[in-house]
Amino acid sequence: MEAKLTLVGAGPGNGELITLKGIRALKNADVVLYDELANAELLEFAPEHALKMYVGKKAGSASFSQDEINELIVRLARKRGHVVRLKGGDSFVFGRGHEEMEYARNHNIKVEVVPGVSSCIAVPASMEIPVTRRGVSESFWVITGTTRNGELSEDLRLAAQSKATVVVLMGMSRIQEICDLYKHFGRGHLPMAVIQNGTRPDEKSVIGQVWEMPSLVKENNIGTPAIMILGEVVALHPGYTMEYLRSNNKDFSKLGVPVY
Repeated sequence: MEAKLTLVGAGPGNGELITLKGIRALKNADVVLYDELANAELLEFAPEHALKMYVGKKAGSASFSQDEINELIVRLARKRGHVVRLKGGDSFVFGRGHEEMEYARNHNIKVEVVPGVSSCIAVPASMEIPVTRRGVSESFWVITGTTRNGELSEDLRLAAQSKATVVVLMGMSRIQEICDLYKHFGRGHLPMAVIQNGTRPDEKSVIGQVWEMPSLVKENNIGTPAIMILGEVVALHPGYTMEYLRSNNKDFSKLGVPVY
């Protein structure tokens, strides 16, 4: 028996968006420690004998602290063998995967990393919103809405002043502050989308402009987990209103956007 940890990115929510390498790791697991955002259907790929344990976090309530998870990984790897740590999205994108990898290696546990499809690009794409588009957006930022000290990231202040597409993860509790920040820099009419449970059957979304988004989210009962997309690329979504394009003298017809 070899003590081993495999960090597997489970993708954005739809069970079919995990990689083949991730499925192979699950099929060879002795233990699966899975998070809230990992599709539970993926546990079916693990052997019957494998221990399957939920160690996720939901609405700010964690079943285990990060220190407890780290210790659990080491203890179970030594006792049972192959531990698969199944995380939503990619484990290195705000997933604390690198912390777990480092802890395991410091305790002489072999580690393998299986990258996952991150929600920061997959969820917008599933809504036909490109995070970059020639002539519209040359780059994109991925920023956490909740920092370790509970304050808005300074990167958000910088991003709000750029022309880049900005994708905010874990920011629903701060949506009013984020929108106020954009309005402070005169960008209240920037296109914005909020998508809950992206790529899942129960997906919900609202599309509009920054100034109206907090009220639209409330009216449509959009909750967590959700991502925010702020930028001109949101106007490329088929359902985005043409009023923004007209009022700002934008001509996206050359980019394939119909103007009614």
